[in-house]
Amino acid sequence: GNLDEKASEALLTELFLQVGPVVYVHIPRDRISQVHQGYGFVEFQSEEDAEYAIKVMNGIKFYGKPIKLNKSSQDKKSLD
Repeated sequence: GNLDEKASEALLTELFLQVGPVVYVHIPRDRISQVHQGYGFVEFQSEEDAEYAIKVMNGIKFYGKPIKLNKSSQDKKSLD
């Protein structure tokens, strides 16, 4: 979360490849304006890679804004 409007799927892929193998990146966009809504999803090959990425990358500045990382709510439900 807290993504700058300049963020793109390609940039997030390059950023997160530094911490682990990325499978999929998606930034939801408004259907009309095509502007993204300030958040995105990054899927890693394993849960361990995702947890490592959260520990290492949470709060780093991307285009001057600290990004916020956490597991998706779907992942949290499967743990319960």
